[in-house]
Amino acid sequence: METRKYDDPCGVARALDVVGPRWAMLVVRELLLGPKRFRDLLRGLDGMSPNVLTQRLKDLEAAGVVDRERPGVYGLTEEGAALEPVLIALGRWGRCRPLEQQGPMSPDALFLALRTTFDPAAAGDLDLEIVLQIGDDPVAVTVRDRTITMVRGAARDAATTVRGDVPGVRAMVYRGATVAEAVAAGTVTVDGDTAAVQRLVAALG
Repeated sequence: METRKYDDPCGVARALDVVGPRWAMLVVRELLLGPKRFRDLLRGLDGMSPNVLTQRLKDLEAAGVVDRERPGVYGLTEEGAALEPVLIALGRWGRCRPLEQQGPMSPDALFLALRTTFDPAAAGDLDLEIVLQIGDDPVAVTVRDRTITMVRGAARDAATTVRGDVPGVRAMVYRGATVAEAVAAGTVTVDGDTAAVQRLVAALG
C-alpha cells in the first residue's frame, strides 16, 4: 500500500513524507549504532509485524535512508545517519511527556536515551572508553572532550566492560543506584575501573 503524501513544499512536510509513517523513525533508531539483521531489527521493535518492517525497510531504502549491506542486513546511509540529532532532540522533548508506556525498551532505545541525557558539563575532563554490553550486543562508548560517541561492537582499547540488561542499566543510570550498589544487587557486572564507570553514570543521569 502506498503511503499518503502531504503534498506540501515545506521542508518539514517533505521530511515527514519519508520518516513520518509509523515505525519509520524507530527503524532508524535501531540502526544508529550500526547495521543489523532483519530478525534483530524485529526483536528491537516490539509489536511490529514482519510484514510492516519489510515495507518500512523498502520505503526507507527507496528514499535513500537505509541501505541493504548484504542479504538480510540493513544499515543507515549517510543521509540516514544525519537523522541522529533529530532523534536526540525528539528524545529530549519526549522525556518531558508523561511516562504512560509499559512496554519493553530495546537496547538501542536505551543507548539513544543515554546520549539524550548526556551532560557535557557534568562530564568535565572525563576521558574514557568502555564497552557497555546489554545482552549479546556490545557497544563501544567513548567520552572525550565533553562529547559522547557510541559504536556497535567491542572497542579494542577499552579496559572496562559493563554488562547488564536494559532494566538493570536503566536503574543504575536513572534511578539513583550507584555502580557499586548495582553490582552488589547483581543487576550489572563491571570488569575494570568501577570509579570511571561511576563518573560516566554521573554524566548520563
